[in-house]
Amino acid sequence: MPPTILLVEDNPGDARLAKEALAEGNGSTQLFTVDDGAEALAYLERRAPYQNAIMPDLILLDLNLPRIDGREVLKYIKESESLRSIPVVVLTTSSSHEDIMNSYEQHANCYVTKPIELDEFFDTIHKIQSFWLHTAKLAKG
Repeated sequence: MPPTILLVEDNPGDARLAKEALAEGNGSTQLFTVDDGAEALAYLERRAPYQNAIMPDLILLDLNLPRIDGREVLKYIKESESLRSIPVVVLTTSSSHEDIMNSYEQHANCYVTKPIELDEFFDTIHKIQSFWLHTAKLAKG
């Protein structure tokens, strides 16, 4: 089975671009997308309509999300015994020192500010995909 990514992103344009970048990237990847923090938690807890959800090998998490903020999602994941080993890459527009420090204090595995330029965005997604799914050794459940 190909590695799986859960993308938690409320911007449909960024979600579409990430999907395109992953499709042309290094190897096959299965991508699941949710557009707010509440949906992310429902997915990870396998609550309706995600009872048959595949647990991701990697989570790409935006911070500024509706309903439940990405910061709370990160905190929940890293405090959960069953989820904490899933790497979380914070992928957000914020370059705020406070957001970066808070993310690492909540045990984010990596913090990446989304590039504005299309080519740089694709390159960043390819690098994340290559490192986390092909170079790093993940703790698969």
